[in-house]
Amino acid sequence: MATLTPNLLHKLDAYWRAANYLSVAQIYLYDNPLLKRPLALADVKHMLLGHWGTTPGQNFIYVHLNRIIKNADLDMIYISGPGHGGPAVVGSFPGGIPSHASPECPGSIHEGGELGYSLSHAFGAVFDNPELIVACVVGDGEAETGPLATAWHSNKFLDPATDGAVLPILHLNGYKIANPTVFARIEPEELEQFLHGCGWTPYFVEGDDPALMHEAMASTLDRVVEQIRDIQHKARVDADLGRPRWPMIVLKSPKGWAPAGERRMGANPHANGGILLRDLVMPEFRATPFDMTVLNDLDRFHLVMDATDRLPRTGDKGIYLKQQLKDKLIEHRQYIDKHGQEMPEIRDWTWSIPA
Repeated sequence: MATLTPNLLHKLDAYWRAANYLSVAQIYLYDNPLLKRPLALADVKHMLLGHWGTTPGQNFIYVHLNRIIKNADLDMIYISGPGHGGPAVVGSFPGGIPSHASPECPGSIHEGGELGYSLSHAFGAVFDNPELIVACVVGDGEAETGPLATAWHSNKFLDPATDGAVLPILHLNGYKIANPTVFARIEPEELEQFLHGCGWTPYFVEGDDPALMHEAMASTLDRVVEQIRDIQHKARVDADLGRPRWPMIVLKSPKGWAPAGERRMGANPHANGGILLRDLVMPEFRATPFDMTVLNDLDRFHLVMDATDRLPRTGDKGIYLKQQLKDKLIEHRQYIDKHGQEMPEIRDWTWSIPA
């Protein structure tokens, strides 16, 4: 039986997509995030703040933690460990804040700017705080730091009778800043053995199809929360003094899981299937006001091609027209790359108003 009803699945996915949109807006834009007017080059930041690669996965986790908090009436906080993943948790926060959950963000106990300390902070929060669960997201690049590698063993110091619980969520998206991670390249069995040897029971949620991943994440969270409560019940009611093996989650999803916005804003086509892994400096990215509309598929070339696709009766003439438009867009891109400005026919174009 499915954990999520169709209606709840739709709401979770809509929440996730909205959070991704807000995160992209925070990373890229100074102004006009809701596109109440056409996007202009002046709306775009010169130095982008925050890393898109980690953001969709963290938003996915955040959405599902909200569901389990409501369903199970949990006292839970979220710690974001991956570097510069702040847009995932503060995408809708007003004012000038950094690319991580900095101290001025209300409720922040972990900044995320210096990697490796997320698990240590998570365990510190639950000691002598028996009702609290800390969901701690660990980036797979962050997991290669010395402090984080050591912190896996902090579960040995956790007393289920008097302390709360830490739920690590290892976000395995394959890359640190620009290189593959160790955990992403070893065999899944080896990763499971490593985590098991550190005293954890890992549960794997893996894929890239949103509908399947929503269901998998929801059912896995239900299972691990039930296991946490069972461990605590045995210690607090049955006086079981044995050291438990706590659950954790390994979320394996693509880097920059929701790539549409990133691609349209000029992603590196050679990075991870066209998904930009890190932030980029806008002065190195040539764009013009018209080019911004092209990158967002809002120009008349794309509109005509879309209309032609919906009119199959145009036959060979439609195919020829689409090819002409595609060739013109290629010419446009080549001219922008070479000259850094609009083609003359675009630059000098004016409305023709009948007398």
